[in-house]
Amino acid sequence: MKTILSFSIIPMLMGLFACSGNKYIDMDVVEFGLLLKENEAALIDVRTPDEYAEGHIASAVNIDVYSETFLDDVKAAYPADKPLAVYCRSGKRSASAAKKLADAGYTVYNLKGGYLAWTEAGRRVTKYEVELFQTDNGSLVAICLIKHGSLEIEYDGLSIQVDPVGDYGKKTDYASEFPKADVILVTHEHPDHLEDSTIKVLEGDNTLLILNKTSADRIGRGEVISNGQSRELPKGIMLEAVPAYNTTPGREMFHPKGNGNGYVLTIDGLRIYIAGDTEDVPEMADLKDIDVAFLPVNQPYTMTPEQCANAAKMFAPTVLIPYHFNKTDLSGLQDMIPGQKILFRQMQ
Repeated sequence: MKTILSFSIIPMLMGLFACSGNKYIDMDVVEFGLLLKENEAALIDVRTPDEYAEGHIASAVNIDVYSETFLDDVKAAYPADKPLAVYCRSGKRSASAAKKLADAGYTVYNLKGGYLAWTEAGRRVTKYEVELFQTDNGSLVAICLIKHGSLEIEYDGLSIQVDPVGDYGKKTDYASEFPKADVILVTHEHPDHLEDSTIKVLEGDNTLLILNKTSADRIGRGEVISNGQSRELPKGIMLEAVPAYNTTPGREMFHPKGNGNGYVLTIDGLRIYIAGDTEDVPEMADLKDIDVAFLPVNQPYTMTPEQCANAAKMFAPTVLIPYHFNKTDLSGLQDMIPGQKILFRQMQ
């Protein structure tokens, strides 16, 4: 819930810019935390990718200040009128980044003492990566890559959880790490995709729970959606349920045709395809204008790398993110689809 700070903190800080003559504002941990709580500023971790992977402030996007494309990367992700909050290990690199960004026209807030001060104060950190994408009108969609088949999609303050599971693989304390979900999507009933205890933690009074029929039967609640059906979600988001199943002889029992769902979300023109557990089924050729595609590569239960490459060729997503994999070797995937942009992220 918004507090009165949402009406006062940004104007107050803007006044500090005017009277101090600084091009950016240094903030201590308390001030920085209030800024992030109000969700007014985009959070950028300007450390190296290795530092980011070891732990970062929740919802931070990693853009290395020492990268030659730092400014270009920021400009590609954020409009000039979006306030930015930056931090590094101790505050030195982020001060340099803040100056560069302020010179480029951004309103910038820098965390004094950096990540060290944040953690010493006992503030929450995470290891989940966040990828940012822009909608047709320049709004931002943040996709948190939690683990295996679990994702969070955040748009304009709306939280969509996909296949939330706490106890599978990498342990996840959803109660403390994520807000109550506005929408929860479940692709199918397998325990690495459906965990009722985790769903209950994420559910609020008005959470919309959408799942396939077998999942709804298993937990005894939720709105059922089947292959080929669609519905509108809050904020004008369109949801489509598409087929997800096995085709290889001998694998059909893993994910039978007509049971599980893949999902296509259209968010202000940005189209995100979350395939669920599937092989490269022929219906993928009907997918159009996919901007971001999550394809599972978990042989023998879902796709081999070769099938993943074939699937990508069928509908040519702008960005492919392989997910739902563990020990599958993806080292040759890029060579199979040389023109395809692939984000290799570890989501075990």
